[in-house]
Amino acid sequence: MQEHSLHCEILVAGGGPAGVACALAAARSGAKVILCQDRAVLGGNASSEVRMHIVGATALREGIPLQVENREGGIIEELRLDLAVRNPQRSPSMMDLLLYEKCRAEPNLTLMLNTTVVGATTNGGVIEHVWAERHSTEDRFTIRAQIFVDCTGDGRLGAEAGAPFRHGREGRAEYGETLAVEKADGRTLGSTLLFQARKHNRPMPFVAPPWVRKFTPEHFKLRPFGQRGSDLGLEYGYWWAEWGGCLDTIKDNEQIRDELLGITLGVWNHIKNESTETDASHWALEWFGFLPGKRESRRFIGQHVLCESDIVESRDFADAIAYGGWPIDTHPPEGVDAPNEAPCEQNHLPCLYNIPLRACVSAEVRNLMFAGRNISATHIAFASTRVMATCALIGQGVGTAAAMAAREQVSPSEIAARPDLVRSIQKRLLRDDCYLVGMRNEDLADLARCATVRASSEQRDGPAAHVLTGQTRAVHGFWTAERIAAAVASGWKPRLGGNNLWEKVLDQVEDGEEPEDITVAPPERCFPGTHRWMSDPAAGLPAWLELRWPEPVTLSEIVLIFDTGLHRHLTLTQADGYEKRMRWGQPQPETVRDYALETETETTWHELASIRDNYQRRRAHRFEPVTTRAVRIRILATNGLDHARIFEIRAYA
Repeated sequence: MQEHSLHCEILVAGGGPAGVACALAAARSGAKVILCQDRAVLGGNASSEVRMHIVGATALREGIPLQVENREGGIIEELRLDLAVRNPQRSPSMMDLLLYEKCRAEPNLTLMLNTTVVGATTNGGVIEHVWAERHSTEDRFTIRAQIFVDCTGDGRLGAEAGAPFRHGREGRAEYGETLAVEKADGRTLGSTLLFQARKHNRPMPFVAPPWVRKFTPEHFKLRPFGQRGSDLGLEYGYWWAEWGGCLDTIKDNEQIRDELLGITLGVWNHIKNESTETDASHWALEWFGFLPGKRESRRFIGQHVLCESDIVESRDFADAIAYGGWPIDTHPPEGVDAPNEAPCEQNHLPCLYNIPLRACVSAEVRNLMFAGRNISATHIAFASTRVMATCALIGQGVGTAAAMAAREQVSPSEIAARPDLVRSIQKRLLRDDCYLVGMRNEDLADLARCATVRASSEQRDGPAAHVLTGQTRAVHGFWTAERIAAAVASGWKPRLGGNNLWEKVLDQVEDGEEPEDITVAPPERCFPGTHRWMSDPAAGLPAWLELRWPEPVTLSEIVLIFDTGLHRHLTLTQADGYEKRMRWGQPQPETVRDYALETETETTWHELASIRDNYQRRRAHRFEPVTTRAVRIRILATNGLDHARIFEIRAYA
């Protein structure tokens, strides 16, 4: 192999949602980044190779408009909105292309596909360099960096560097976890191969290979197919076709792949050729995966190990960099070999929770960070943090932290001991539209905070002043000021939900009712309110919002946060039932489409920018410095709503 030597500030290994978000965030923050991905495409389990839809804090049911808006912001929202508009056909390959396009667009980011990190040299608890190999071109790379980030899922980089990790399930007593198994073991969640099928206008045969698994109706009592629901139809494979959790999901991955092929095709054979409950005679397979969608393998030991009580009680971490809200979602390691067990145990979380930076920094390797499903968490906590939208948020948080640490010449192991640096990281995340539970905009550099605000019209629940509340979503749900006071006085604490949410999904199959459980911010940190300006529909459009200062200010950047319907599900999916719950193939109707940004001169208003066909949530406008007393945004049209909405406007010198 030909040898090469490369240098960067931050090396990111792994190009799934966590790794891409990490690399983009670091590069956009000014760091020189190399991203190594061992596959030909980016996206991990969301790529065209696996085709799992990205889920997160929105969980199993929609939120409530103006009350519960849990969908993630930041880079993952940027990607979802792009896909919703640019990929109405729901092509899996368009996900690959979009991630590739985003990485190529960043001048600070070098993307290396088909390149695997295979070794690391450490000295005194610090990684000096790693080796990466690209067999398709017969090249070998020595890569030196200040900070190394493992987003590989399997933890290959960290393992090569000697970072401590955990594999399997902790015992109940180790962290006092009520949901943990009584005695620790080496078992994990299993893996899945998905498929896609299409209905034709004539009967379509399926001849099963002789080695497929044989199933009977008894195997599907708790694992429905061909039913209404988010992902229970015939067109898209079943997450519950799971196996391998009793083996080593790294070392035994080839065996797991072979067995999963037999299981997936065996399920399809039963549906096509044996089931009397569903007529699949005109259905035929279009695609099925050969790359297992892996849920769990190594979990690193960090400066903090996230555990059940941290997420159930929504612990208030001073070094928060991301949040989650997916249920604690454990699966039997035996998968389909345990047909009498529910395929999952989904414990509803009443509150959104923060994820600390210390859970993303190695306890022993000082310049090693991690993001994704391999963060420092117990098996029970991981069962919530593992979903891909949460992983992407963690990736953006880690990438932002890594870039700022590299700029300050600070080791990742030292960040948590620097409150000033932690606050700077959080300020940047909030500026980039990443929500953190209980944290609001306190950026002293944001000149909008010292301006007065007025608008052409407003609604009672959406006054102009709401663009300066410092929070860019509603997450209060049923909490009111009176209920919060009563909860605080009584010492209320969040507790786990009751029944397995999967039972409610099965009920939904029967009666069509959506589960009632919702997740909101904890009462003392939810800050009730809509947190957005909403113009009066009766006044029509155009509408305008104005910031005015008592003395002239010099500005060079305006950042706008629009409403994109964060209460709704929105993600690329191959499941028709899930897609029907979204506004796919179009911009979100709440979003401002056409607008103009203006500054006041001595005699008139000067137009800084005129935007048409916007569908993004966050828009940053940079321009040559101008001195003015007022900034105005004129809303000319939305993507469907009868009035204008803006969450936040920031102004920087």
